[in-house]
Amino acid sequence: MEDYKVKLDVFEGPLDLLLYLIKRDEVDIYDVSIERITKQYMAYLEAFQVLNIELAGEFIVMAANLLYIKSRMLLPVDQQMAEEDAEADDPRFELIRQLIEYKKFKEAASLLRDNETAQLNLFARVPVTPDLAPAENLLVEEVGIFDLIHAFQKILKRLEKKPEDLRQIFAENFTVSDKIEHVLRMTQEGIPLRFEELFADAASRTEIVVTFLAMLELIRLKQLRVRQEAVCGDIWIDRVSNAQPTFV
Repeated sequence: MEDYKVKLDVFEGPLDLLLYLIKRDEVDIYDVSIERITKQYMAYLEAFQVLNIELAGEFIVMAANLLYIKSRMLLPVDQQMAEEDAEADDPRFELIRQLIEYKKFKEAASLLRDNETAQLNLFARVPVTPDLAPAENLLVEEVGIFDLIHAFQKILKRLEKKPEDLRQIFAENFTVSDKIEHVLRMTQEGIPLRFEELFADAASRTEIVVTFLAMLELIRLKQLRVRQEAVCGDIWIDRVSNAQPTFV
């Protein structure tokens, strides 16, 4: 695989990832299991490393903080280090406080965006429906990078359960450019493609990784968009209509 490094302009931070994991597990922030969320968080960091996605230092700092909290919770109560302002000596307290505050800011920002959109609609000067350009997001229709990484992890796990393929033994070489052409051939305008179908013929870990990177690149170039009709439901890939040809 070529040395291809992914740069996502709208990549979210470590608190976004933790909130995503909590929401996906449908648990209350106050009842979060540090052991479980640390294991899930580290699995995502491993996936980012496999995909060669550049991570900000704050992701590593959060990983260290989670491991520290986990180690403190393993200690007997009488051996816990005394820390000021720790409610009921719960090592999770500071992290939970950060998550709650961050969640409030995100909800407030979302409300302000909704109000701004409503004001624009109220004061429109042209009495016709405006032709709005697509939102400047990497992913659309509530499918975020964390959802895609989670789906990507499941594809890799399925491969591990399959018997070894000859193509794995001889280690075929794939490039992102080659897979971009492959993905474009598989996706037709007006015909949605299920996320799993994109990797149906992939026989090796390398081929899956490169195919996923190609898909991310096409999303960034606004050649593809992804959508999810229900929370934790199937992810669908659509070819963007009237998209300009991609040259790689």
